[in-house]
Amino acid sequence: MASSRRSSNGRSPLVNQQRQITSFYSKTTLSSPSPLPSPVLSKQASKPNPSPSTSSSPTTPSPLQTKRKKPLLVISPSPPSPSSPASDTAKKLYGKEVVDKRIRVYWPLDKTWYEGFVKSFDKISGKHLVQYDDAEEELLDLGEEKVEWVGEPVNKFRRLRRLSMVEDDVDKEEEKRSVEDVESGGGDSADEDWEKNAEKEEVEDVSEDMDLEDEEEDNEVEGGKKMAASRKRKVIGGANLGSRKKSKSVGDVKKSTSKVSLHINGGKPREATNIIDCGKASLVVNSVLVCDAAERFGIRESEKFRFLREDRRDANKKRPEDVGYDPKTLYIPPDFLKRLTGGQRQWWEFKAKHMDKVLFFKMGKFYELFEMDAHIGAKELDLQYMKVVCGKASLVVNSVLVCDAAERFGIRESEKFRFLREDRRDANKKRPEDVGYDPKTLYIPPDFLKRLTGGQRQWWEFKAKHMDKVLFFKMGKFYELFEMDAHIGAKELDLQYMKGEQPHCGFPEKNFSMNVEKLARKGYRVLIVEQTETPEQLELRRKENGSKDKVVKREICAVVTRGTLTEGEMLSANPDASYLMAVTENCQISENQQEERIFGVCVVDVATSKIILGQFGDDSECSALCCLLSELRPVEIIKPAKLLSLETDRILMRHTRSPLVNELVPLLEFWDAEKTVNEVKGVYTRLNDQSVSSSLKDASSFAIDSSGRDGGAEYLPKILCELVNAGKSGSYALSALGGVLFYLKQAFLNETLLRFAKFELLPCSGFSHITRKPYMVLDAAALENLEIFENSRNGDSSGTVYAQLNHCMTAFGKRLLKTWLARPLYHLGSIRERQDAVASLKGVNLPSVLEFRKELSRLPDMERLLARIFASSEACGRNANKVVLYEDATKKQLQEFISALRGSELMIHACSSLAVILENVNSTLLYHLLTPGKGLPDVHSVLKPFKDAFDWVEANNSGRVIPREGVDMEYDSACKRVREVESNLTEHLKEQQILLGDASINYVTVGKDAYLLEVPEHLCRNIPRNYELRSSKKGFFRYWTPVIKKFIGELLQAESEKETMLKSILQRLVGRFCEHHKKWRQLVLTIAELDVLMSLAIASDYYEGPTSRPKFSDLSSLDEVPYLTAKSLGHPVLRSDTLGKGAFVPNDVTIGGCSCASFILLTGPNMGGKSTLLRQVCLAVILAQVGADVPAESFELSPVDRIFVRMGAKDHIMAGQSTFLTELVETASMLSSATHNSLVALDELGRGTSTSDGQAIAESVLEHFVQRVQCRGLFSTHYHRLAVDYQKDPKVSLCHMACQVGKGIGSVEEVTFLYRLTLGACPKSYGVNVARLAGLPDTVLQKAAAKSREFEEMYGKNEKNTLKKLPEQSWEDKMIILQNLINVIVSINCHETAAESAVASSLINLQRRTRILLERN
Repeated sequence: MASSRRSSNGRSPLVNQQRQITSFYSKTTLSSPSPLPSPVLSKQASKPNPSPSTSSSPTTPSPLQTKRKKPLLVISPSPPSPSSPASDTAKKLYGKEVVDKRIRVYWPLDKTWYEGFVKSFDKISGKHLVQYDDAEEELLDLGEEKVEWVGEPVNKFRRLRRLSMVEDDVDKEEEKRSVEDVESGGGDSADEDWEKNAEKEEVEDVSEDMDLEDEEEDNEVEGGKKMAASRKRKVIGGANLGSRKKSKSVGDVKKSTSKVSLHINGGKPREATNIIDCGKASLVVNSVLVCDAAERFGIRESEKFRFLREDRRDANKKRPEDVGYDPKTLYIPPDFLKRLTGGQRQWWEFKAKHMDKVLFFKMGKFYELFEMDAHIGAKELDLQYMKVVCGKASLVVNSVLVCDAAERFGIRESEKFRFLREDRRDANKKRPEDVGYDPKTLYIPPDFLKRLTGGQRQWWEFKAKHMDKVLFFKMGKFYELFEMDAHIGAKELDLQYMKGEQPHCGFPEKNFSMNVEKLARKGYRVLIVEQTETPEQLELRRKENGSKDKVVKREICAVVTRGTLTEGEMLSANPDASYLMAVTENCQISENQQEERIFGVCVVDVATSKIILGQFGDDSECSALCCLLSELRPVEIIKPAKLLSLETDRILMRHTRSPLVNELVPLLEFWDAEKTVNEVKGVYTRLNDQSVSSSLKDASSFAIDSSGRDGGAEYLPKILCELVNAGKSGSYALSALGGVLFYLKQAFLNETLLRFAKFELLPCSGFSHITRKPYMVLDAAALENLEIFENSRNGDSSGTVYAQLNHCMTAFGKRLLKTWLARPLYHLGSIRERQDAVASLKGVNLPSVLEFRKELSRLPDMERLLARIFASSEACGRNANKVVLYEDATKKQLQEFISALRGSELMIHACSSLAVILENVNSTLLYHLLTPGKGLPDVHSVLKPFKDAFDWVEANNSGRVIPREGVDMEYDSACKRVREVESNLTEHLKEQQILLGDASINYVTVGKDAYLLEVPEHLCRNIPRNYELRSSKKGFFRYWTPVIKKFIGELLQAESEKETMLKSILQRLVGRFCEHHKKWRQLVLTIAELDVLMSLAIASDYYEGPTSRPKFSDLSSLDEVPYLTAKSLGHPVLRSDTLGKGAFVPNDVTIGGCSCASFILLTGPNMGGKSTLLRQVCLAVILAQVGADVPAESFELSPVDRIFVRMGAKDHIMAGQSTFLTELVETASMLSSATHNSLVALDELGRGTSTSDGQAIAESVLEHFVQRVQCRGLFSTHYHRLAVDYQKDPKVSLCHMACQVGKGIGSVEEVTFLYRLTLGACPKSYGVNVARLAGLPDTVLQKAAAKSREFEEMYGKNEKNTLKKLPEQSWEDKMIILQNLINVIVSINCHETAAESAVASSLINLQRRTRILLERN
């Protein structure tokens, strides 16, 4: 080992880039660089700064005092004084006679002694090499030192280098990290004053705690240049940051092989009874070691204990597959036992005879558990793994220390950071209880900032403005997390704490995408602080500007959240869009005292640059907003602070899945329409001024105003122009866009998004000028109850309609399918066009379809890939040229660009191949999609120049674009200049051959010298004097002529220009590619539409039973009755193989039309299939209007404009709504919104209250739909009185789900479900049969059956009397009941702040009047 007093170039090898990273928050001294060429490390010359923890005693401690550890060696400003620290007398001389003797050396900085032995003697220097007991060596002049000689020999032990219990993968990673830092020139750290004005902290060495030691670092001078090897990065171990310590040996140290150990003592530290090998491994506590032992020790056990696994045998050497094998015993190889200590051998001898038991192995006062038993103790007893032991004191790893960082660092944070807790204020010095307090910011006391170094101050300045975010702080090649962010990194990213008292962890640049995605997916906001200056640039700035900065510049380059993720492994694996949604609201009270809501909505998919804008009026239940939320499920919501109503806030939470919510200050951050328009105009004006975006003026999607409006309005997209021209009707949508743009501006995504944004209008927007509804409306209740996208079990897509239809081959096709399912078609022409296309993709065209799908399977997510390429065309955020990145970002960008080119070529080829089917089809939609220049953009001519520009394969492999000749004029010009210079050099060589008279003279290259004129030795006399001799070899001399030197200079300049052109060629190619962004997007949309059409065609093969193409008929007049007729209607999702016993029973259904009732009143036994029938009818209608086939022999209908579904029992307790109230709220929405062409499915309405009240409400609602709305519907109920009331009504068809009733045990009936829709009403619901199936005791069942018969007899008598005496009820009385119901519901929803007693009183009054009506006479 090199001496610790080796020479340096003015900077301590202990204070390197990684050293500074780990000491980010510690205050230790960093001396300024010495002007001396060889300053030395000296423990004598450096004096520690005073600190409260430093002893003030001037006396020299005795060697027998409690051992202490050496502090960090610091740089001496000058060579050590020649005077002896021991005495002023003449120094004593020592020679070879003291070699191998024990010695104690006094270290003044520590004020303590350290033991070792004299290893060797150097006669030339007169110095001795002393090796301390921790294996550190030092070359000393013993005459200059204060030393004592030790009489008794003490067994030597070697300093720990690596955790001896296991091979530590973390150390390997950190070793790699150190090498990377050296290769990168130390990143930025080499010039930062991390340790300025540092304090030395003295830590007492207790037997339970041993600090982790830094690796020795070497500074070697080679060729006058320093090569500093960074120390390895350490995980936490309780050591003070920056302290370098040495421990004395006390007594003999026993050596043994490594092992895993636990002790049973409630986790308290104690004296050691187990000694672990003290080898070369450094003492590192790995959080994985403590927190996940099975994985942590797995590698060691697989390497060292093969006899426990693949070579396992019992005591009789029988293998597990042998007859008579005894798993309770174990054969241990003799060579393994020989390597063990006595105690270890004893433990293994016990264990080998009792492998089926856990050994409590007594050692002193403690029971120890080792190896596999230790894992059981940690898992079942919550014991703590022991740390490696060295000397007499055992090192106990406190699981709280490693696993619970918040508690580990809690004491330090409570002492040093009061301004984070009890004294917390925001940037305006407001406390949390003050009005206007901003929790996103933090006030940092000036006295705290003064004590920080420049790097620390820089971090805190960023953090104080972004307390709601996790900072990824770039330092060299690594992103570092400090303080509270480090806890998140350790918890969520499984990062390991660095050594030291402050929380600190990090990861290399190459893991950025993975880690930022992990945190964003978990709901964190991640602030990316990038390094925008290299150490060399910092030094140049300091020289040129006289700056005193010692910290490189850093800037915020990105904010990443769930809604702003654009890349990552999980994002690539999940095709679903991650929407960012901004909502603003305006509530008004109309003339009839009804509350009217107007919503402005902006929905953004950042990954595809899609922006959806809309403004619409909504009812008191916010039905349209609920529908939008259920369809899109935004992952992030932006709203103006304290402006949305309480009901809207509740709905935003109820119909989403735990989104990240951002509240912006109205006007200042959540812009109004006027400010939004001005900002957007400014952005498009700037973009128009750039050469790359010049095509935006000519794009068809942009409205160019010929009048030349000023302020950039002529560059606005058409949709934004419509919104601006709509005035107030579009102002809230524009305001929502403003909220999104401000938010994305903080993430440096606003201009990137707007530049290539694809704007769309919400179909429900009031200003869209749509004369007829283009789509069927599926509200939130329909999407959820019918399980269109999410099932009711766990919320995923299995068992849903989407999963049944999703056979798309592309990710962008899957997203389009979701859009089609959420908004089925309503226009008959559009439906039939899509049906024709689906039908044309079957039969004889199926082989071509399958080949097309095979081609699509090779495509990446082109929609997202194109969005990333468009974004990379503009240097901003992390793509900015000033950002210092060590990973080859250009190569990644090039590979994505080539992937996009290949994908585009593949899509063009696939469409060309599929176009052959046009000869066999009669589909206008397919003809449109596959005809170049129509639905299929003509991009072949656009792609060809990129194909000819460079070799895609070579560029993808090399990471460089070498353009072919004629592609780039600037590059061709640079290449021509290089060739000219090379030609001149060739001509000059011929001249020299003629001049010197030897044709063998040629150019050679030696090292970095090129174009050396190699001349034979016998011609040297003829060499002109102005030739410069550069080198020679036997028989030859090599020269540069003045002309050669001139040409070499020109050649270097020409090659430099060529390289510059080469570096910028990719950006120029990407810029040209982006000029045609409209065509690339249209190509992707066409492929997506073809993919979905083929998916719909294939989906019918997965139905059970016959399938058919639905037939639609238009209602030419308002007098015509809407209808729906299905023969042998099956279920699109349920199949017999998923139902267990039996097969799914199809049914014939007829609703509406001239001769049939428009409503089916459905009764039948519990579990008889009523809800299933309701669902399958609704799903069949959706499939039909999506354009797919239906599982039925035949299916005819008139288009449905909206489907209403009310089924299932659920509540919204957090919104203050019970199950019954939730049911009535959904019913109220139906009553107010249903039209003549709607389809209503009501399942057991009124079951949440008493029988009389529920029956009255059910009958009133049914009466409203049948008599007033006159729409199609199905109404299932267990109120058999309804069947009696409507048995003569021609508008209501009484049906039931058939069953067979037999005798069971006792008087309990057994019901066999037939699942067949049958005319007529069912007399009973047979609920006791369900109780029997549920396993209720027989005594309970028989009692229930008897009570049921008793109630039925009473009900039958009352019913007969009632039917005789009950006069014909007037429709007016029933409508009064219905109107009261509606008024109560409106009251509940619109006036939630009213006293509960008022609502209760209204309900009681309604119940009383209903009861009077039902019991009249």
